[in-house]
Amino acid sequence: MTCYRSFYPFNIFPLKGFERMDFDAPITILYGGNGSGKTTVLNIIAQKIGVSRGALFNDAPFMEPYLNLCKYKTTNGIPESSRIIVSDDVFDYMLNVRAVNQEIDNRREQLFDIYNQRYYQTKQRGVSSVDFDNPLNLENIKLTDLPNKRISKSKFIKQSLAGEVREHSNGETALVYFQSKIQADALYLLDEPENSLSPEKQLALAQYIEESAWACGCQFIIATHSPFLLAMERTKIYDLDANPVDIKQWTALENVKIYRDFFRQHEKDFI
Repeated sequence: MTCYRSFYPFNIFPLKGFERMDFDAPITILYGGNGSGKTTVLNIIAQKIGVSRGALFNDAPFMEPYLNLCKYKTTNGIPESSRIIVSDDVFDYMLNVRAVNQEIDNRREQLFDIYNQRYYQTKQRGVSSVDFDNPLNLENIKLTDLPNKRISKSKFIKQSLAGEVREHSNGETALVYFQSKIQADALYLLDEPENSLSPEKQLALAQYIEESAWACGCQFIIATHSPFLLAMERTKIYDLDANPVDIKQWTALENVKIYRDFFRQHEKDFI
């Protein structure tokens, strides 16, 4: 400690009296403002217990000696499907979906052109409407290969783009990502999962996490300052803004009080 005390992550927790955590609740929350160390704690846990991760760990020169001094004990081991999910994982997923949707948009424009060309060809032959019943391979398509059954332009586009990715907003895509990654009987470490989520979607995520903990045997460790996640039931909250670090009810947390006071001040503006 004398040697390392001025270096990250040794310089974060000694002055807070934060030496031990007990995960005896289905959901454990690391609460704190910016710079409180909640993400650092989450990454230390993830590295120490060896859960899988998507985004690369942002290592630091003195992280390894710090990890060597950390210890943990489990009752049933760590499930193999356990993982840590950070903001970069969610953002990368959203970018991938956006790229796929852009490709679908490009294909859709090609199909519009193909339909219009075929439509005018058939119109010249005296056919009243066009049908292209089968999905198309745009790389090898020839106008002469298209069937002659009748179909509307919208149906042609829809069938030709069978299996296309649904185009969600960023928040909807992020929620879909969490729902797809959280499976039964595993430990999940979530770093500020409220990022990109509207209040409505944060409530939906909170409900999904609660249901996964109650009915699916999941356990969660979450770094957050979202009041919607802090209010989840059967939750143990460590307040990393407190000195020493303390366990608190969500209604006693400073950020929650700020929200409460703000809405009280503007209560007359609500109809």
